[in-house]
Amino acid sequence: VSRTDPITAAEGVIALAQRIWPAFEHIDTSSGALGNAVRRTLEDLLPIPIEAPADEKTRAKWLEQLREAIEDDGVDYLAPIADRFGQIAAYPQLMNLHVDRDLDMIRAAWADHARFSHVTTGTLTLSCLLEAGRYDELMALLALKQTSLWFDMKFGAEALLRQGREDEALAFAEALLKDDGRQWGYQDIAEFCEGILLRQEREEDAYRRFGLPTASGNTYLAMWRDLVKRYPDLDARRILVDLIESHGSKGKWFAAAKTAKYLDLALDCAAHSDAAPATLIRAARDFAIKEPAFAAQVGLHAIAHLLAGRGYEPSPLDIDEAVTHVMAASARIGQGDAVLRELQRLATNAATDVMMSARLKSRIADIERGNG
Repeated sequence: VSRTDPITAAEGVIALAQRIWPAFEHIDTSSGALGNAVRRTLEDLLPIPIEAPADEKTRAKWLEQLREAIEDDGVDYLAPIADRFGQIAAYPQLMNLHVDRDLDMIRAAWADHARFSHVTTGTLTLSCLLEAGRYDELMALLALKQTSLWFDMKFGAEALLRQGREDEALAFAEALLKDDGRQWGYQDIAEFCEGILLRQEREEDAYRRFGLPTASGNTYLAMWRDLVKRYPDLDARRILVDLIESHGSKGKWFAAAKTAKYLDLALDCAAHSDAAPATLIRAARDFAIKEPAFAAQVGLHAIAHLLAGRGYEPSPLDIDEAVTHVMAASARIGQGDAVLRELQRLATNAATDVMMSARLKSRIADIERGNG
């Protein structure tokens, strides 16, 4: 709708915001899933009312509707709207109007450190102070708070940045990262600091201080790809090595190294005790033809891990599969006899898993009889 009738589309967003708390008020949201869904939805939709060509009177009506919805909201579903309230206001007169309505009350509440006083309109007031350019008042208001959380302090950091005080903004935000543990908003704070350093063309500093610690993704491979995308001028192999060193769990990086085609790094990871035998066996199968030397070594590492009792619900059938792939790969490079001797060595050495060791010896006997 926003493409053909942006005002109506914006009013649709306002109507949705008004319905969220009444609709979800009696629903258990302790898992956080519903709150995350609401946040993502609002963040996707907010550009519609912000960019709509609405006059001041129309925006004034929207702001009153949103303000009432925020005041009624019991669990901050509408936090994304409060964060960008000043942008929705658009007109300086409206921004200042909403600041001055509650500013004295917020000052009194935040200055009272003897008791906690939450003001539901605190965030929207900070947003309006920022967008109105009332930076000194904004910083003075934040200085009253007993706790420094990025939820509020991001407005101060942005205010410094908008004034061209980049180093002060960096120090202001980075100070929040120096508390014990990772506070709420750690990722956002680090990204803010990283962005400043990148704008200053201090790429190496940004990468070391904020890029590596905040690499994100659902898998180790996704974490590597995230950093490679953020730092396209840095060597991709070097990024992978740095991630392995900084995040630990070396064996779990095997799949990332393999997929990135750094097979030497992958073999190094495969040898580590926390590499998953099942993952290594699949790799031995997949690479038996195109990279047989690699496949044979990976398969041997998988067998060593199984003999040591590692892996999730390992089965003697895993030994059978690994030996099959190892022997097939080694035959392709003329190393069948050498690999068989290595299997014999593994079988005769002390093994944690007696059943796996017996299975390997049986498979070796089959190979020696020509039945493998």
